[in-house]
Amino acid sequence: MTPLPESTAGPKTTIVITSISAPNQALRDYALGCARHGAKLLVMGDQESPSDFSLDECDYYDVRRQLETGFRAAAVAPLGHYARKNIGYLLAMGAGAPYIVETDDDNIPLPGFWSSRRKRHTVRCSVNRGWVNVYRYFSSGAIWPRGFPLSELRTPVIPFDELPLREIECPIQQALADGDPDVDSIHRLVFPGRTHFAANRSVAIAPGSWCPFNSQNTTWWPECYPLMYLPGCCSMRLTDIRRSFVAQRIVSANGWGIRFESPTVEQHRNAHDLMRDFEDEVPGYLSNASIVAALERVDIRPGAGRIVENLWSCYEELARSGLIAADEMRLLDAWLADYAAVASSYHNFKGGTQT
Repeated sequence: MTPLPESTAGPKTTIVITSISAPNQALRDYALGCARHGAKLLVMGDQESPSDFSLDECDYYDVRRQLETGFRAAAVAPLGHYARKNIGYLLAMGAGAPYIVETDDDNIPLPGFWSSRRKRHTVRCSVNRGWVNVYRYFSSGAIWPRGFPLSELRTPVIPFDELPLREIECPIQQALADGDPDVDSIHRLVFPGRTHFAANRSVAIAPGSWCPFNSQNTTWWPECYPLMYLPGCCSMRLTDIRRSFVAQRIVSANGWGIRFESPTVEQHRNAHDLMRDFEDEVPGYLSNASIVAALERVDIRPGAGRIVENLWSCYEELARSGLIAADEMRLLDAWLADYAAVASSYHNFKGGTQT
C-alpha cells in the first residue's frame, strides 16, 4: 500500500481518539506518526482524564474545551461515556478532513496503519447471506466480533475463495487488531490468550449480509460522516455496535459495502473487569438480532443526500420498538444540528481525489 505523504496541503486526514489516560505509548506513536505523515491527531478527554495532559503534535480537548466548541453534542453527551468521541468527529468534519480514522488509546499502530486509503476495492464479497462472522475469514480459530449474535456462532461461512470477487465502493472500512482484538467478554473468558489474524486479506460485507463492526480501527469517508454518531443512552460496550447496525442498514441500501481488512494495529488492552463487561453486553446478546430485524423494516430511500433522514428514521424505529431508550432521540437531534453546522466544510471532498 502507498504510505501517506510526508506532508499535505489543506485539510488533513484526521485520527480521532477518546482517552482518560495520560500520554502512553499508543498516543505517543499516533502523535509521532501524524507529524511524519502530515495527518492530525484529535484526542477527546473526559472527566477522569489527567488535568495536566500534554502531548506534542496532539490537539487535546478536555471537557471544558469540548463545551467551548458550542456543539450541542458536547453539552448533552454523558460524562464518563465513549460517546464523547462524537465531539472529535465533528471537529474533524469542520476542519474538512477528507476522511476520518478512529482508533483507541490501547492500540499500537503497525506500519500498515499509515498507508493511504481508498474507497473502491475489488474484493471478495459476502452478499445476501444474513449474519456473517467475518472474523472467520481471518482466523481458523473459534472467534467472533463483539456484537455478533451468539445464536449464529455455529452458522458456517462460505469459504473465502468461493466468495464472488466484485468491485465495490466501501465508504466505511474496518481494519482488525492483532493481539487482543475486539471480541466480547464471553470469548475472553472462554478463550484467553493472544490472537493473530491472517495478513494481506480483505473481505466486504455487501448488501444482504450483516456483521457488526466496531470503533477500534475504522475509516470513514464524508458521505457516511452522519453515520458516525455514537449513541449515548446505552453502555459503552454497546454504543459502537448499535451504530454499526444502523450504518450498515443505510450503507447496504445504497449498494455500498463495509470492508474488513487484516490488522493495522496491535491492541494492548487497557484493564477491564470481564464480568462487568459481560453485564454491560447482556442487552446486546438479547437484542442485537431484534435491532437488525427492526432496521430491515425501515423504508430506506437510497442516495447520499438522504443519509441524514435515513439515520433519523432508523433511530426512530428503534425507539418506537422499545429497542433503544426514547431519550436517545434528544441526543441524536443535537448531533444532527451540529452536523448541519459543519457539513459545508467538507462537501468539496465528496467524490474528490481522496477515493
